[in-house]
Amino acid sequence: MTDTLTLRTPDDWHLHLRDGDMLRAVAPETARHFARAIIMPNLVPPVVTGADAAAYRDRIMAALPEGTGFTPLMTLYLTENTDPDDLARAYGDGLITAVKLYPAGATTNSASGVADFDKVRPVLERMAEIGCPLCVHGEVVDSDVDIFDREAVFIERVLDPIRRATPGLRVVMEHITTEQGVEYAQAGGDDLGATITTHHLVINRNHILAGGIKPHYYCLPVAKREEHRLALRRAATSGDPTFFLGTDSAPHTDANKLLPCGCAGCFTATNTMSILAHVFEEDGALDKLEAFASVNGPNFYGLPVNEGQMTLTKGDVVVYPDKIDTPDGPVTVFDPGFALHWRVAR
Repeated sequence: MTDTLTLRTPDDWHLHLRDGDMLRAVAPETARHFARAIIMPNLVPPVVTGADAAAYRDRIMAALPEGTGFTPLMTLYLTENTDPDDLARAYGDGLITAVKLYPAGATTNSASGVADFDKVRPVLERMAEIGCPLCVHGEVVDSDVDIFDREAVFIERVLDPIRRATPGLRVVMEHITTEQGVEYAQAGGDDLGATITTHHLVINRNHILAGGIKPHYYCLPVAKREEHRLALRRAATSGDPTFFLGTDSAPHTDANKLLPCGCAGCFTATNTMSILAHVFEEDGALDKLEAFASVNGPNFYGLPVNEGQMTLTKGDVVVYPDKIDTPDGPVTVFDPGFALHWRVAR
């Protein structure tokens, strides 16, 4: 029985750190285990220019414990007014690693996102020219489309037409949640990658709704049927270089999660690696965890794989804090619903 696992230090290719007091509270949770992370730009106001990204990066670095070797990989929030020249300068200078597309109204702080995709075509063409990846929140927001179908409809109506109209554009389908998403990513070629979250490997929609509403399992994209969760697990544990870890760890205070119209997001930064080791072991794929968490992401983004190593050991039950305290109130740590025996030893 395997009780020790060593892999390259992992990265998180989709992370929310927020700002201010929340940033200072949650950033150390990611920096403890991950070398790098793609930082989401959906602040209020959003990170839309190179200057915004530089200022946010400085605030992140100031929030980290002294001596932390964590590197935030910054992104710009794509709007219908994004300046292609500013974007190109920020990417050429290494200030940003990618640009984020939110359909307007799709998720938390997405009101400034794109409603008319024709208006961003010049920006997307410029990105294809310079090789800057586009990270996509893949859901339509049409009120006549069922929330459980919005990812599949987005692929057909929006993503595929964008990719056909913009040859060479590198795209990351973020936090895919469906079998259709898995199949499209697998067939997409070298210019298409897909991130999978920790929580979507663990929960389906029954976990949110059956036996009473569980607000701390509510996320966007919302978890789907069990058949889709199993498709995600097969993809993540396959070793296929198309798929890599993006936790979409999204902190909200309990007060905001428990409102009559509560916020979407699962906070998984604290215990992701323990959960992933459990999932991959359960599926007989511990030897594929390094590819998913540490190798496939850097390869897609054209970055070097981390030189450092992480060792996980299996033993007695690992007890993580139920909550992370912040000045604004507690943030609940994602509960996978099963005991965790894998811990990060170093």
